[in-house]
Amino acid sequence: MTAKKPEYVKEVYIYDAIRTPRGRGRANGTLHEVRPIDLMVGLLETLKERTQLDTSKVDDLVLGVVTPVQEQGNDIARLAINNSSWDENVSGVQLNRFCASGLEAVQQGAERIRSGWDNLIVAGGVESMSRVAPGSDGGPWNDPASSFKMQYITQGVAADLIATLENWTQEDVDKYALESQKRAANAVKNGYFKSVVPVKDMNGLTILDTDEYFRADTTLEGLGKLKPAFKEQGDNGMAAVARLKYPEAGEFHHVHTAGNSSGIVDGAALILLGNREAGEAQGLKPRGRIVSIGRVGTDPTIMLNGPVPATKQALERAGLSVEDIDLFEVNEAFAVVPMVFMKELNIPHDKVNVNGGAIALGHPLGATGAMIIGTVLDELERRGGRYGVATLCVGGGMGNAVIIERIEDFVEEGAQA
Repeated sequence: MTAKKPEYVKEVYIYDAIRTPRGRGRANGTLHEVRPIDLMVGLLETLKERTQLDTSKVDDLVLGVVTPVQEQGNDIARLAINNSSWDENVSGVQLNRFCASGLEAVQQGAERIRSGWDNLIVAGGVESMSRVAPGSDGGPWNDPASSFKMQYITQGVAADLIATLENWTQEDVDKYALESQKRAANAVKNGYFKSVVPVKDMNGLTILDTDEYFRADTTLEGLGKLKPAFKEQGDNGMAAVARLKYPEAGEFHHVHTAGNSSGIVDGAALILLGNREAGEAQGLKPRGRIVSIGRVGTDPTIMLNGPVPATKQALERAGLSVEDIDLFEVNEAFAVVPMVFMKELNIPHDKVNVNGGAIALGHPLGATGAMIIGTVLDELERRGGRYGVATLCVGGGMGNAVIIERIEDFVEEGAQA
């Protein structure tokens, strides 16, 4: 008997995208009382209810988790399934690609569906930064011999290195941060984040239904009063390490503060991915399509410039140009990340992070990549746009990007509805 061969190269559709609000990642944050597994179980139940999903048909749950220890340890994806009303035959796996973990989960889910091996996958991520301290899993970055060999500096010092090489001042990056706050406040006020669903307790009472980290009262004067957050690290040897590779840097511009860097928050997100047949079998209406992905390694010292080559790779694979893209979501790990992105690719700011970003809203490490896919899809639908890019810089010197296409229903493969 000849083994049945799968039908390869399937289109991958986005059937839904949901996320929790982002809660302040501190003990006084509203989501601090909620365990990370409960954040995920809540999303699983919401996704099942709003799509009327037959969960027995889901092949896998793939979650990004950047600090997979303590309450986020074991295999939180499978354990979330076990704690939910989902069919017990749904497997689960967690992965870690630092800040791009949630986007990597979506990429891997899309690749598996595209190959023909899987039909329906839920991908996303979770990070409770108020309950599980970032970096508490340890690793070679904490080993002086390993970190020196790779000429490692912290991401904050790397952000200051970029500002130094670009000759950007604190006022330059603060102006970007202020705009992020204004855009986020406007988006929340007008209900642009359609992918947000409330976090509820065991009694069905709402704990949080709106992002709570942003500061609508932010001013440029107030931002300017904040002290550089990474000067001490730079002065204690990391600037010297950076100058081994970038001698032209000279004296560092330590310009990044708590006000122009990404916020520490709690949150989770899920994306329902599937091929055409799986969606039709469940009566699902597609909201978007995964067009292509980009995944690259970059210089591990400067570390934060990966979105540029990752986006270029995704565009080349899709046969698209920068001009074809309506909206870009570039994770605001630090202000210089989207600033360099716009400069290098010659993209106007009115196409980038139009509803603010992680400076204003926060960066729940393992979930952010999946969250910004929902954000760009929401906005494409609101504006009637076609193509969007979601991209992140990644620790250790990497970049990940996904291009999506908004669609309204099944049409000829690759065409807009």
